[in-house]
Amino acid sequence: MTDLTAVFTDLVRLETRLYNVLDARLKAEHDLPLGQFEFLRFIASRDTARVFDLAREVAITVGATSKAVDRMEAAGRIRRIANPDDRRSSLLELTPAGAEVLAAATPTVEAELRTWIGSVLPAGVIEQLATSLSMLRQRAETDHRTDRTEPKTTT
Repeated sequence: MTDLTAVFTDLVRLETRLYNVLDARLKAEHDLPLGQFEFLRFIASRDTARVFDLAREVAITVGATSKAVDRMEAAGRIRRIANPDDRRSSLLELTPAGAEVLAAATPTVEAELRTWIGSVLPAGVIEQLATSLSMLRQRAETDHRTDRTEPKTTT
């Protein structure tokens, strides 16, 4: 039987190392942290995106997401616009500068991932891995214990 703790450890260590490599390269070549790249990519892929949507996607609190959005807005990469359906929230959209840095950084990320994943695993294995990770992520996202959009309160 497979040691699931070892699988988990390998997954976490791999994610940490790849995140660090990608983050360092994006900062060096595009002055863009990997976290901001992920935010830009998410916003660009949606017709509308709110801070709450972004928080759910990246599994962090709304407060932490809002602070990150503030930094990206100050850097001129995104802007908040009024939400016509809900005046309590705003919608996020890329600025031209945000779209430009995303377009420039995407090939960098893809090249790095080809080096670390595509050159090691055959295409069929990558497809199986993608399917398996998607299944695990869907399972995690349906469990309320993994919801980080709001800070935990204790009574």
